[in-house]
Amino acid sequence: MQRQVGSRIVLDVTEPADLVFAIAVSRAYDPDRELLEITLDGEAVEMHEVDDVHGGRLHRVAVGAGRLEAAYSAAVGGGRAADGPEVELLQYLRPSRYAESDALAPTAAAEFRGLAGSAELLAAVSSWVGTRLAYVSGSSQPTDGAERTLLARAGVCRDFAHLCVALLRASGVPARLVAVYAPGLDPMDFHAVAEAWVDGAWRVVDATTLAPRSSLVRIATGRDAADTAFLNVVSGRADLVSVEVNAIADGLPDDDVTELVSIG
Repeated sequence: MQRQVGSRIVLDVTEPADLVFAIAVSRAYDPDRELLEITLDGEAVEMHEVDDVHGGRLHRVAVGAGRLEAAYSAAVGGGRAADGPEVELLQYLRPSRYAESDALAPTAAAEFRGLAGSAELLAAVSSWVGTRLAYVSGSSQPTDGAERTLLARAGVCRDFAHLCVALLRASGVPARLVAVYAPGLDPMDFHAVAEAWVDGAWRVVDATTLAPRSSLVRIATGRDAADTAFLNVVSGRADLVSVEVNAIADGLPDDDVTELVSIG
């Protein structure tokens, strides 16, 4: 499957800032016609590329005050499957800031007993979360975790993904969050999904069902949204003005929540 992806982020930097962007596709792909430009008041800014532990590509810039624009585009085909070394699988069984699997262990035990480690568990968690949460833009705060999301019964894609991750970990399945470009998403934006280690591979769980899982393009991977944000202001101040995201594919397949699907 061929996909065209891109994004444009505009910031008002009001004091000198150290910024890290995660908007380029991961090293799982060999993109064609890839372009990343970061400018401050129309002048090119020097950037430093850093690889994270999962092949994500972070771009760090140090800038003064002004209007900053980061524009990215790429054409990608298939990607390489992510592996799952044992130490990593152990890490993704533990609670994390936004995926409080310890607090949700009683819920997981009550709802999914007997399904641990199976493909049926992924479909069950996806359907359970999808039927209990309403997708409502602006309904959650950046600091909300899975437990608060379940109590609120509403959220956006990262909230759906955090709840899936927490329930899967609580059921004994390694799980993590992935930031992606998502062809078919409407309205278009950066998207977040869960991944679970089942049958020797990372499998996508997306309780929002807003985009076909097989069309997703990996950007960043981590424990939760703390590891996968498209922008991190390390120091200084930068106010978000606008975000534009585009992602199209040469065909959008049907998606069956009961099927095992991997990104790439």
